[in-house]
Amino acid sequence: MSGIRALSFVIAALGCGAAAADAFPVRIEVDAGHALGSLPPVWRFFGADEPNYATMKDGRRLLAELGALRPNEVYFRAHNLLTTGDGTPAYKWGSTNAYTEDAAGHPVYDWTILDRIFDTYRACGIRPYVEIGFMPEALSIHPEPYKHEWRPGGPYGTIGTGWSYPPTDYHQWAELVYRWVNHCVGRYGAAEVAQWYFEVWNEANLDAYFHGTPEEFYRLHDFAVDAVRRALPGARVGGPDSAGGGTAFLSGFLEHCASGTNFATGARGAPVDFLSFHAKGRPEFVDGHVRMGLAAQLKDVDSAFRRIAAVPALRHKPIVIGESDPDGCAACLGPQLGYRPTALYACYTADCLAREMELATRHEVSLEGALTWAFEFEDQPYFSGQRVLATEGIDLPVLNVFRMYSRLGARQVAATSSGERPIEEIERQGVRGAPDVGTLASASPGQLAILVWHYHDDDLPGPEAEVNLSVQGLAAAGASVGVEHFRIDGSHSNSFAAWQAMGSPTAPNAAQYFALQRAGRLQSLTDKPASVAVSGGQAELHFALPRQGVSLLVFHWRSG
Repeated sequence: MSGIRALSFVIAALGCGAAAADAFPVRIEVDAGHALGSLPPVWRFFGADEPNYATMKDGRRLLAELGALRPNEVYFRAHNLLTTGDGTPAYKWGSTNAYTEDAAGHPVYDWTILDRIFDTYRACGIRPYVEIGFMPEALSIHPEPYKHEWRPGGPYGTIGTGWSYPPTDYHQWAELVYRWVNHCVGRYGAAEVAQWYFEVWNEANLDAYFHGTPEEFYRLHDFAVDAVRRALPGARVGGPDSAGGGTAFLSGFLEHCASGTNFATGARGAPVDFLSFHAKGRPEFVDGHVRMGLAAQLKDVDSAFRRIAAVPALRHKPIVIGESDPDGCAACLGPQLGYRPTALYACYTADCLAREMELATRHEVSLEGALTWAFEFEDQPYFSGQRVLATEGIDLPVLNVFRMYSRLGARQVAATSSGERPIEEIERQGVRGAPDVGTLASASPGQLAILVWHYHDDDLPGPEAEVNLSVQGLAAAGASVGVEHFRIDGSHSNSFAAWQAMGSPTAPNAAQYFALQRAGRLQSLTDKPASVAVSGGQAELHFALPRQGVSLLVFHWRSG
């Protein structure tokens, strides 16, 4: 039996290679010898509203898993790093008590909770993407009420309490930032802190996050960035992490950075090492099922890239999509958000990350990161419905997409799929007719990694894709190559499906918990790597990929 047939037989025997009667064919062609340029690891950014979960039991565990994907190259962004409070987390809330004032009105600085958070990041191989905010109670122009009491289901606009206002004194605000960054340099070293990202505030174009004008935000930004650079001249600074890509707010910020008057220094423009904005999808609940809104997210990205590319002084700056998600509120609940624990979230993310990179190439801008705003909520019911990467220490399917992306190499190679929808079509009408069966491939010495996804906006059953994968450019591989095939779908790398199969226990026993943890890991379709014959530098492989499924095929050989 040939190597090709052997692998096809093993997959079929596992129930993953036998195509359904109504399966449709897809031809994927990959040329390992045709390099397209670098493949940036845009996936390696994460974040959450609640900073204090990072130091709790499941938070530390999840951070360690994220850091292990690519040690010291993964970044984490969190709100509320300067918010006043005792460090007790709540929905869309956290605090560090970094700044208070004594009875005489003198500043009191306390870095204890902030150090605990950043120490945890670094112990897990993660670096901070530092969001400078929000406003300490003693500096807010409108301090009362200060802490919001929002819960899922409540009106979103009620979160903008005293922490969301400008400072009473911009110089004192700057002094707080200066002392904080200076403290970090002393604790972690200048060389380390120079590798962090620093940006000011979150979504200052929304009333829920900032009660001020664009000009007041520019002032807030300029004073903070000047303070960062005074503490560490080589610090990486940027922004504005605004909501949406097609906004006048983003354009105004770009103009201010390029040619406006700096509020802190009086100089022309504001220093900027990277640019950031947020892009969100728009899921709905239609006719009894979830319908995703990939088009909305890609339109945001497309529009922001276009605005950045139109500013000559900034068009080549690195870009981080500071929140890149299928919906706009990680803590919210609702039937339209039922995709979150399923393989659909994983498939959406696999597709969206690749499409964001495609848009960057089209606009000739430099996409450095797409930050997933999902982490965990401590001590919640299992699979409770928030947008998270893990639930009670059990990984969800979406986390395995990042495990897949982390295995891609640094050099992108040519890959085409007959089942891939044009990006213009997706932006215009979503993925509502034919599914999107797309691919992304990378090469590194002795390895070729190919990602394949079968995505549809509607969370409904559909036919499998019968994939015929043809790989060329393997002349250096010899007569055969080893192949590992990893899969996320309704029955692989899927703790939620395993939990449902158990009867959805509210309190899994020890054996069940261990089984759920194992089901949450990235799984291979075969017990051991198979081999595929190579003839004339070419190999072929056949497999079935179910709707809302993602495959990663890793070809490997001895490199000379």
